[in-house]
Amino acid sequence: MTRLFHVLGAISLAALASSCTRETQNQLGRAVQNWTGTNGVLEVYAGEKLVKRFLEVEKLSTAYGTKDNEPRPYRFGYGIYDANLNGIKDPGEKRVYFEISDYSTSYVFYENPE
Repeated sequence: MTRLFHVLGAISLAALASSCTRETQNQLGRAVQNWTGTNGVLEVYAGEKLVKRFLEVEKLSTAYGTKDNEPRPYRFGYGIYDANLNGIKDPGEKRVYFEISDYSTSYVFYENPE
C-alpha cells in the first residue's frame, strides 16, 4: 500500500511539473536539490586558466530585485574558498559568499564525485 502512495505521488509531481513554466521547473528542481543536499564545486576561469574554486557549494541562486522581483544578471552562493586550488578543504580555508556574472564569467558548476 505504501508503495502505491509513492507511485501516485511521483505521478502527481510529474504531472504538476510538466504544467509549469521552465523557470518554475528550474526553481522546483533547485528546491529538491537543496533539500537533498549537494556537494557542488564551482570553478571560475579566465580564458582556459582556472583562477578560483569554491567547494561544498549547496546551490547557485539567481538574484531577484527587491521591488520588481525580476531576475538579476548574476548568481550567488556560499562555498569554501579553495585558495590553493587543490580541491581539498585545507586548514584556514573558510566558507565565503560569492557572486558570479551571467554575462562575463566563465564558470563550471558540478557535483563533486567524491
